[in-house]
Amino acid sequence: MPKHHQKSAAPGGSQRQLRVGELMRHAIADILSQGGVHDPVLATTIITVPEVKMSPDLKLATVYVMPLGGQNTEPVLKALAANKSFLRTEAAHRVNLKYAPDLRFRIDERFDEAERIDKLLRTPAVARDLKPDSDENE
Repeated sequence: MPKHHQKSAAPGGSQRQLRVGELMRHAIADILSQGGVHDPVLATTIITVPEVKMSPDLKLATVYVMPLGGQNTEPVLKALAANKSFLRTEAAHRVNLKYAPDLRFRIDERFDEAERIDKLLRTPAVARDLKPDSDENE
């Protein structure tokens, strides 16, 4: 099988995908933090960019974002989508790639999942199961 058709063994993609994704993450986070986008929603909201996943051909970047406090996710996604071409152009100037990748914005659900697991671990049933048994120590 040709090398370019093989699936990568790394869970996040190839080393190149990970490196370019990290460069794109830094570029987009810098643009948003410096107020480079002239949009009232983006200007008044602090946005975290925890991850950017690149497609194998590096032509598509899925940008995971989270507004501070998890508030106003829908207006932020709409504002990012409306300013996608500006962000794409600015990121392309900062990251030297042959093609500027198309950007897709998604809300990062990892924070919600971590909170759900944390709540689950604090339930009485789990706490009971984690207590050391007195029978085992005798």
